[in-house]
Amino acid sequence: MKIKNIVVTGASGKIGRHIIPELLKAGYTVRALEHEGPVAIDGVEIVKGDLSDESLPEKLVKDMDGVIHLANVKEDREKFMNVNVRGTFCMLDACLKAPNIKQYIQAGSDARAGIFYYPHPYPIDETYPHSAYPGYYAFSKVLEETMCEQYIIQYKLPITTLRFSWVHAEDDILAHATLKPPNFGVPVWEELARNSKQKIYFRKKLDGVAKLVHPGGRPGLRHIVSISDVVDAVVLAVGNEASLYQAFNVSGPAPFSYDTLAKYISEKLDIPIVEFEYDVFHDFQIDLSKSRQILGYNPKIDIFGIIDRAIEFRKSGGQRTDTKYPG
Repeated sequence: MKIKNIVVTGASGKIGRHIIPELLKAGYTVRALEHEGPVAIDGVEIVKGDLSDESLPEKLVKDMDGVIHLANVKEDREKFMNVNVRGTFCMLDACLKAPNIKQYIQAGSDARAGIFYYPHPYPIDETYPHSAYPGYYAFSKVLEETMCEQYIIQYKLPITTLRFSWVHAEDDILAHATLKPPNFGVPVWEELARNSKQKIYFRKKLDGVAKLVHPGGRPGLRHIVSISDVVDAVVLAVGNEASLYQAFNVSGPAPFSYDTLAKYISEKLDIPIVEFEYDVFHDFQIDLSKSRQILGYNPKIDIFGIIDRAIEFRKSGGQRTDTKYPG
């Protein structure tokens, strides 16, 4: 399967702005959909528009061999159905009608399996049933994947779905784990501050690092992924005939526990550890066996590497990219 020309939607998003330079380095010709943020990458054909425009997908896929569909909105009740769901439907339908499309890559998410919110008695593999956690984003991810599954069944459309875990770039992990703004992801630590020792950090705007524990004190366990490993997974999937008609998990090398996270950040930044108990959180980890075997995916950036990169980003004076969603 020879892929040469690729259209990327969501080109200015976290994944898009990192994957496009790697596609160019690998010799692909890239057409990028630019919506809100500028796609400031040389050598890319820019198409400006919004996936709520149903005529746009046909223009995007014209003369293309492959599609990487990343575009979506998060917790936006007014937009998610038109952009995420109908936008994906129109992209799929345009690919079905286009004579040259050899591969359509759909950005999936572990949100479709209800990570964090529901009990997971075993590692989440690709056969785990769709069970979105509450919210428009996770709901839309289930609907998007269901459409992809049906386009495979009904039309044999050559689809590869990559189910990304929570993607971390820049200083995301510090924005999540430490107590000072910006806040990133869930839980929101100030909402869990119940005693005076916890509340004083927010009242006096002191910094600390959160250690999330279950009732009884057992540290929480979760799985995330570095943007570097996400980029590797996408590059491995493009043009990989063995990846067609299937879904693959994309996560870090191993899950981490919040006691390990807190201890490492505390030592690195010389800030205290603050323990927060949360009775809604459920441990989870992602099974990468299929991705390793079929894609050759070998994630390299563990939680320590993610933290080290975040610290270096701040030390270098990097300006955090604005996010319009909490996680």
